[in-house]
Amino acid sequence: MALVVKAYTQNDVQAVKDFNRRILAFGDLYDSILLDEQCAPKWLPRGEGRDTYNECFLAIEDGVVRGAYTLKHQPFYFTGGITRSIGYYHHVVSEGIFLKKYANVGTILLRDALRRSPLLYALGMGGYDRPLPRMLKALGWSHFPVPFYFRIVSAGNFFRNMQSLRSSRTRRVLLDLAAATGAGWLGVKMAQAISRQTGPRVAPYTVEELGTFSDWCDEIWERSRASYAWIAVRDAKALSTFYPASDRHFTRLRVTAGKRLLGWAVVAERRSNPQFGSMRVGSILDGLGLPEDAPALVYAATRALEARDVDLIVSNQSHRAWCRALEASGFLKAPSTFIFAASKELARSLAPFEENKLSIYLNRSDGDGLPRNF
Repeated sequence: MALVVKAYTQNDVQAVKDFNRRILAFGDLYDSILLDEQCAPKWLPRGEGRDTYNECFLAIEDGVVRGAYTLKHQPFYFTGGITRSIGYYHHVVSEGIFLKKYANVGTILLRDALRRSPLLYALGMGGYDRPLPRMLKALGWSHFPVPFYFRIVSAGNFFRNMQSLRSSRTRRVLLDLAAATGAGWLGVKMAQAISRQTGPRVAPYTVEELGTFSDWCDEIWERSRASYAWIAVRDAKALSTFYPASDRHFTRLRVTAGKRLLGWAVVAERRSNPQFGSMRVGSILDGLGLPEDAPALVYAATRALEARDVDLIVSNQSHRAWCRALEASGFLKAPSTFIFAASKELARSLAPFEENKLSIYLNRSDGDGLPRNF
């Protein structure tokens, strides 16, 4: 029997459990790619009246699961006033990772996703050395890495814990010395000062922390959306879906200047990650306003995280104005593995792609990391 791709239903749960057991047989290293043994998505399940939702699909051969992917449907706004539902291709798993006889499963899964949603994108993916971005490049998808920025709040903790920098004994000794003597702190302050000089000045503002988003967000959405070549709908309904009042993990900020509403931002502390050691890492996760108001929004978000005693603040932003705003707040740029790739049909809708990509608005909230793993 040929391999077929179908929606994940309750009848497939045992086959999924069997798939997970086979994956774990290759070692605990692969537990991060296990499939959910609950057929309905835990995050954004399909529901009546919901225009943003996830669906899970399985590649099955003679009743045996060989791979899977999740497809998120979400409305996006295009320059010119058009709003269309776009597919986000994520959580892709194939047994072809381990067995060459199933090497074509990844291609079959992608073909099925394109059939269901020709306007398709992928985001994140962990870098160009990974199988999925390599395949998308080979198939002619348009792509670019979404810039990654970081701001060091506690230089001592950063140098003692940033594992990617501590890759040899000599480096560890030098970094520990920099942390102990204050030389690292001085170097960080100088680098951040230089970064701030390249960005625009931040106008005076006031900030409020809110427990929930409400109708006032619609004013920001209506005013701002035309400034972006392509952006996921971020009205009050969408924000209540992504950042519900019941989720206390997010900090929601409303930023104003006098009587003028500038916009909003969402910040949160990231999950512990071995690469950051014992550091507390904050993230500027999302936000919206006119591009010229981005500096105030980023600055407010930065100060909110610093007040929570994080050691490091990170953010991925694609739009040039938000990148400049991060620089104005003393953020430094580093290589990014957070890759955006657009199907051929989606890229045509964003043409000219190379020109418009700097006006596309993407950040971590547009990936698969909500509500916790961003």
